[in-house]
Order: sequence, then C-alpha cells, then structure tokens
Amino acid sequence: SDAPVPTMNSELEPKKDEAAAAELLKRYELFRLYDRVFAGRVPEPSAAAAPVDEVEIVSGAPETLEELKELVFVYDDGGFYVLSGGKIHVYYNSLFSVSQARSALEDPGVKKTVLDFKALWGDAALHGVTPAGDIFDVRLACYVADPFLKKLDANSLSALCRVPVPSLRSDFAPTDNPLFPLLALLPAAEKYLTAELEKNDQTYLLKNIETPLARVLAEMEERGFAVDSEGIAAYGDELDAKAESLRREIVELAGEDFNVNSPKQLGDILFGKLGLKGGKKTKTGYSTNADILEKLAPENPIVGAVLDYRTFAKLKSTYCDGLLKCVGADGRIRTTFNQTETRTGRLSSSEPNLQNIPVRTAEGARFRKYFIAPEGSLLVDADYSQIELRVLAHIADDKNMIAAFTGGTDIHTQTASQIFGVPVELVNPQMRRRAKAVNFGIVYGIGPFSLANDIHTSVYEAKRYIDAYLAHYDGVAAYMDACVSDARANGYVETLFHRRRRLPELNDSKASVRAFGERVARNTPIQGTAADIIKLAMIRVEDRLKGMDARLIIQVHDELIVECPGDEAEEVAAILKEEMENVVDLKVPLTVEAHIGRTWYDAKG
Repeated sequence: SDAPVPTMNSELEPKKDEAAAAELLKRYELFRLYDRVFAGRVPEPSAAAAPVDEVEIVSGAPETLEELKELVFVYDDGGFYVLSGGKIHVYYNSLFSVSQARSALEDPGVKKTVLDFKALWGDAALHGVTPAGDIFDVRLACYVADPFLKKLDANSLSALCRVPVPSLRSDFAPTDNPLFPLLALLPAAEKYLTAELEKNDQTYLLKNIETPLARVLAEMEERGFAVDSEGIAAYGDELDAKAESLRREIVELAGEDFNVNSPKQLGDILFGKLGLKGGKKTKTGYSTNADILEKLAPENPIVGAVLDYRTFAKLKSTYCDGLLKCVGADGRIRTTFNQTETRTGRLSSSEPNLQNIPVRTAEGARFRKYFIAPEGSLLVDADYSQIELRVLAHIADDKNMIAAFTGGTDIHTQTASQIFGVPVELVNPQMRRRAKAVNFGIVYGIGPFSLANDIHTSVYEAKRYIDAYLAHYDGVAAYMDACVSDARANGYVETLFHRRRRLPELNDSKASVRAFGERVARNTPIQGTAADIIKLAMIRVEDRLKGMDARLIIQVHDELIVECPGDEAEEVAAILKEEMENVVDLKVPLTVEAHIGRTWYDAKG
C-alpha cells in the first residue's frame, strides 16, 4: 500500500468483455463452457441480426401461405414447419406437407430460408415439387462461416450468430421440440450470416458453390450406383476361403491352435512363444497393430500370413458384407454425401462410404468390378490429374513448377531430375517414385522422418530430397513460410474462393500441436481450393447433362462418374473433360483423363 503507484484501486478491478470472451470460447470450440458461462443468454447481441423476443406455435398453415413473399421453412422427420408473422405453423402429415407449400416453394419471387436445402430438395422431388428462386440455407451458411461447428442446434446457432433464442409459447403443442427454437432463430441468423459472409468475401462460396451443390448431391443420392450383388457375394465366399486357408497356415506356423483374431493371444505367440523382437507391451498384452507387424514381416513368415489374413477378413466383413446390406430393391447402392463435415471443404460419404472403396491392392481394387452400369448403359469416369500440385503451382506462383505444367513435362520426372541431379532422360522408375512421394508429401507438409518411412530410405536422405526440392521450387518454399506467418497474423488460412479455416493450434503451448497447425496452414489452401474446384465442376457438369439421359452418380474426391446410355458415352466424356478443365482459370492448365467402361474398374482405365 506504500508503493508509489499512481493508480486507484478501483481502476485495477477486472473488467468483463463478454463479446471477446464469447468469441474466444467459440474459437476454441468450448461450447459446453460457453453454455455454462452464458446460460442461454447471448453476450452483446448482434444488432445486424434483428432478433425477436417471442414466437408462438400454432397448428395449420398461415392464411396467406400461397401469397407469402418470404418463406422460412423446415422439413424434418415428416414434419412441416413454416415461420410467418411471428408464429410457427406446424404440420405433421408427411404425405401432403411439401405439396401444400408447392406454390411458395416453386415461385422464384418467394425468398426461402431453410435449414437443410439438400434434404428439402430430395423430399420435394418425391412430391413432384421443384424449389426455385433465392434460397438461403442456414446450415450451409454456418458451415462456410465456421466449419468447426459440429452440430447445429439452437444454442450453437445462438452462440455463432450472437442472437438470443426467442421464448416460445403455445396452447397447441409442447414447446420442447428442439426444432422450434431453431426455426425461430433462422430469420435473425440469416441476417447475421449474410452480413458476416459479405464482410469475409464468402458470399460467392455460399451462393454459387455450396447452395447449388446441395441440389446436385440430392439428385446423386437418389440415383445411387448399380451393383452386381451376386458377384460381391461370390467374391465374399472366395475371400472367406482364402482367410481360412491363411488361418490354418498361421496355426501351423505357431505350433498350436489359438484365436488369430485375438490381439492378446496373437501377441503371446509372436513375442512370447516365438520370441520376436520389437514388441510393445500394453496393459492388455503386446500390441499387434499393422505398423508393428509390417516392420516384423521379414523376421518370420507367420507375420506376413497374419497381415494377409487380416486383409482378406476385413475385405470380406467391411466391404462384401457391408455393401450387400446397403443394396436397395432396385439393385442400387445409395450413399449419403456429407456436405458440412470436413474442415477443408471436401465432401465425405457415409452409409456406406463409397469414397473409401479400396484401390491400393489388387484384392481391394477388384471391388470396383462389381459397381456396374445397367444393361445398355456405360460408365464414364473422369479424373483430375495432379490437381493439388497444379493448385500449389498457381497459389505459390512458382515459376519452375508452372513451367513444368505448362510445358507438358511429367512433374514427377522433372522433380526427380532436380532432386537427383540427372538429366530427365536418365530418371529411372525408382527415382520417379521417390520424387512423386516428395511432390505429394510437400502438399501435406511432410517431414524427413515421415518421408523416410514412406520411401524406405534414411532420414538423412529424405531430408536431402526435401531440401533439394525446396531449393529448386523456391516459390513453393516461400509459400510454405508465408502460409504459416500469415496464419499466425490473421488467425486463419483460406482457399482461392475464401473458404476459411481457423488455426488456434498455432498458439498452443505444445510444440506437437503447433507443428500440426503449421502443416494444416500449408495444406488447407491447396486441398480446400481443389475441393472447391471439383464442387464447381460438379455443378457445371450436372447443368450440361440436362436434356440427356446421362446422370452424375458419384464423386470420389478428384473423380466424377456418370452413368449414361451407350450411345451418349463419347459425348459425355467430352462434356466432363471440357467442363472440368475449364471450370477455373489458373496459371497452369487443369488436365482430365476420361475413360469409358461397363464397370467402375474398367472405366477407371
């Protein structure tokens, strides 16, 4: 108290900045803590959102449904909900709900605010309704604004958009339906998100990529992919027989019968009875994961037999059995495309995951033989060639890489020539394979240790390859450094189309977490831009195919597959190549390879 400090005690009292605190909690995804701290209220509500205080829930549609100029609409689990005039109008009859709103949904002059446009488009199509006009999908807007948002409920939407949840009242229905407060928030959330996306130059991303893509995905989900069920079942029997033969071989090599599927019993055999070195003991016994077994494979033939056994058993259970469960009555498999799941903007697929059909081994790639075109039809498969490296060349503005791509030189051969210091004509297949690993590894921020494991060389050699690569492609080296420094300054990275990803990891106290953040900072603009390009291409291709019998049926990252009548195949291949190659204007050409076949395997070329 005697210290000569000219500051009054009252000035040292902590000051609360609720808006800053809320932003910090959201940035680090601490939504539970956010809920505890703010307990349902919103710190400093956004003036741009124009929130409402109370919403009433009533039965039946508003009298003026056919004359609405703005429709706030949710269709979920057979329920039909319209927000109009401060009231939520509720229907529960799934047979008529969408068709009752036909006039408003199909009128291009009626603006629609919806929660899930993909689901709405699919449901509307079942009733012969085609939504038109300006459609604002709040779920997609939230994803563009914050791809870290894991679920969309009233509390998370309230937190993201700084809008208080209106109170609900009803003499007709319980107010605890979680859709009610969410629907009540949609108009205010739209106003906030519209302003936020405009401020961040993300309006084009929502309006011209994500929203029209939802329509394309809904159509693809309905179409499905025809499969040869009998072929899959027969292949399953074959895999079963191979697995059983390997099981008997493993038991014979072990010298005793045991459960090959038990990691504990297998560990005891390998590291106990047979005395193999390098086993890692855990609380439940020795670890027998794939990484450990692959290193031990040269030591004893039993290890290779175990690895092969696991491969065949997994192919049978995961793919043969798993796919057969998903075949519809019409012989087609339908997947769900997840548009708001990844943080890079890539699509994912689930139930089943058709983007994960194995291709690395002959046994896995064989599954593509059972994805077929119906009688009289063919499949056209179009695949971008090295799209992420081409995006890297453009973003990094690397003169040597741009020259390689514009000159038509094989980029992996060119890179091998520079890394190994030999003329292009002296590059051998092993050199090219190693250069290819460096090219793609650089995109993902690979380090010497990981590269050494990938190409089976020393860490010293791997580091030398990376150093030689960055010395030659000095624009890439400068880009890598700038990505990280810009991300630290801005708190995020973004794609060419302004898709953003926040990177709180860059400020983490743990070095390993910071290193992860640096890798993501380098990779996200490349992978995310490639994802945006393929999405734009899907929209363009779908539009070009209108009026034809050809149908886009699946996307697997950089690959599109169209099913079409045999006499349309050549024209479809030309359309795919033209639209995919010209969808954006980069400093290097985008190149696409298109192949035609009766099965996915044949069409893959």
